[in-house]
Amino acid sequence: MDTEQTLFDKIGGMDAVNAAVDIFYEKVLADDTIKHFFTTTDMKRQRGKQKAFLAYAFGAPMAYTGKSMRDAHARMSLTEAHFNAVAGHLSSTLEQLNVPQNLIDEVMVIAGGTKDDVLGS
Repeated sequence: MDTEQTLFDKIGGMDAVNAAVDIFYEKVLADDTIKHFFTTTDMKRQRGKQKAFLAYAFGAPMAYTGKSMRDAHARMSLTEAHFNAVAGHLSSTLEQLNVPQNLIDEVMVIAGGTKDDVLGS
């Protein structure tokens, strides 16, 4: 029997993902370098999509049915600076929630793994 916990379990499950996404978007929407990407976005829907994606990416026992990272970001003309700003907000959000550094490191590896698709490279 495999008793190893997923990253999703280690960070606190759906309650932790929900809290992290809400704080994360507060930071993103306050950042003048990236907030313009969300001016016409339904943020309630966006938060829901982000929560589902992160739960799935962190190993929750659920399917993710949204767009691929490449398709979701294809027409946005994102740069490495935009990606790094978002990644920084994710990391600082997890620090704010007192997630242990080793788990933040795991999250950032997963986030970094999306970089080529997000940037369309």
